[in-house]
Formats: sequence, structure tokens, C-alpha cells
Amino acid sequence: MALNNNKFDALLFDSLNNSEDSDEDETSFSEERKKKDVNLPPIQVPREEHPLQYTYCLWFSRRAPGKHAAPQSFDQNLRMVGRFASVEQFWSYYCHLVRPCELSGHSDFHLFKDGIKPMWEDDANRCGGKWIVRLRKGLASRCWENLILAMLGEQFMVGDEICGAVVSIRFAEDIISVWNRIASDQATTNRIRDTLRRVLNLPPNTILEYKNHTDSLKDNSSFRNTDVFVR
Repeated sequence: MALNNNKFDALLFDSLNNSEDSDEDETSFSEERKKKDVNLPPIQVPREEHPLQYTYCLWFSRRAPGKHAAPQSFDQNLRMVGRFASVEQFWSYYCHLVRPCELSGHSDFHLFKDGIKPMWEDDANRCGGKWIVRLRKGLASRCWENLILAMLGEQFMVGDEICGAVVSIRFAEDIISVWNRIASDQATTNRIRDTLRRVLNLPPNTILEYKNHTDSLKDNSSFRNTDVFVR
């Protein structure tokens, strides 16, 4: 995939700023964007590149200060940055991206397998949940890079169970989360937890939290009312 830098910079700029624009024509814009986000064609990988096991999609969302995070508004604030299917295509995006620690306010990067939207209601996520690691400010960029490289390199060794990962920048803390398909599969969720500890090089007794997406739908919250685990 040849990437035109000017076109990419314009796309990234649009992704990082549209979520703070006014709400004028937001509904019609969202409907038009949804049409573009579904049924996307497969990405071609040139023979000289190194294909990933899955195609991935990178998303960005940011909530403007003072805006209430209603469920319907999240989908409208979600912006697709791009898709990739090889190691080279990933780096062509990643080296142009703003690092998480450079973001401000209520911002998120979402890296998910192609065809899965980073929403609790998505069919692939509906029966699943996520592991949550809360980080002190300043650690998000390094942890995010370690996590997504482990995910792209299939280090979790749980087959198709991983849906994606999110880095969430907040005012008081930053949060890393890994989403999986089946919350009730305890053996698999435990393996994801243990691999997450390893790839992030977490200190002993670091608290990890888990939350089912069904519970998130009930209380409209990603990070409250979680189950806490300490090893």
C-alpha cells in the first residue's frame, strides 16, 4: 500500500479534530461515514511485504470538554484513521501518529481487527469484556507501543479471542485496555491477563481490572464498577 503523506496527514488531522467540531449536521455526517466504514474492500499486501495474521483498523475518538458521553454520541465521535494488513503498512501509519502522551483531554486510540468496531454493542464484542490497566501520567506511550506490537505479533496466543486494544487519555490517569470476545471463558481471559502483565512489564502486585461489556451497557461506563484482580 503506497501511502501519500499529504493525504495521510490530512486524514489524521481530520480524525484528531472533527470530534471537537460543532454538532451541525452531525447526524447526516455520521450516517454518511457509517456507509464508508462497512463493506470495505480487502487490503492488498505486496509480495515483498510481511503480512499480519489479521487486517487491523485504527480509530480515534475525543470528547470535547463539557460534552456528555451519551452512547449515541460516541459512535458519532469515532473516526477511522486507517487500515493495514502488513508490518510495513502498520509502520507507515504509526510513525506519523501523535503519541498518546502528547494527546490532551478525553482522547482514545482504538486498534481493532478489521470488521470490529470499538463499541460494546458490536457483534464480536457483545459477549466479551476487557482487561483494564490504569497508568500514572507519562507511561501511556511506551505501554501502548508494547501492547500493540505484542497484539500484532500474536503474542497472546489465544487464537481469534482478541478483538482489539484501547489507550484512553484522561485528566488524572491514562488507561490501557484489551478487549476479548468471550468474557465467560475464564482460562482464556486469565491467559490474556498474564500476557498483558508480561508485555507491559508490570510491577508485582499491579492491580488489573476486568469488566464485561454487558455491565458497561447497563451502567454506561467503561471503567467504573470493575472486578479487581491482584497477583
